[in-house]
Amino acid sequence: MSRLVVRCFSISIDGFGAGPEQSLADPMGKGGMALHGWVFRTQTFRAMHGAGGGDADSVDEGFAAEGFRNIGAWILGRNMFGPVRGPWPDDEWKGWWGEEPPYHCPVYVLTHHPRPDLVMAGGTTFHFVTGGLEPALTRARAAAGGKDVRLGGGVEALREGFRSRQIDEAHFAVSPVLLGRGEAVFAGLDLPALGYGVTRQAAGEGANHIVIGKG
Repeated sequence: MSRLVVRCFSISIDGFGAGPEQSLADPMGKGGMALHGWVFRTQTFRAMHGAGGGDADSVDEGFAAEGFRNIGAWILGRNMFGPVRGPWPDDEWKGWWGEEPPYHCPVYVLTHHPRPDLVMAGGTTFHFVTGGLEPALTRARAAAGGKDVRLGGGVEALREGFRSRQIDEAHFAVSPVLLGRGEAVFAGLDLPALGYGVTRQAAGEGANHIVIGKG
């Protein structure tokens, strides 16, 4: 059975996975983009966005590349898809990524408001799921064909995944950044009581990497 995994999820030292006040100008909230400096330098990230170069032999690159191995489908919270709130006014918003998103597989977007499937270039189709994480995961696993399903965020989707013990493994990149406020990943979660523990850690060039697994 495919696993539900979190990969390359950047957080600040004080535990925030995004800054406050997400907008078109600040997709990750104010200050949130600084969390991802470690991955911007990797070969994997640069290749995804049509650029050459980047770190090809580093700890950070190893984790970035691992994040895309054996992934057959994704799940995203609505805030990860875009800044639109409430009922969809139209089908104009198609994500942050242009005509060819970097997923190249089915992506299930958690939302309270129905919207038709959105077919994009490069093999990505966005499916909008109104029933929550569990039905999205059922559909994603069926589409993944035995491969893993990657939960890409946002923070509330991760928190739901931990609370329900649906997440099998989560990799966090702890960036040397203090945000002070924003979306707190672990607030109110007792991960040991939920059966989670640290299974791996490594010091990278731009972040410290922590992997949490379910016992």
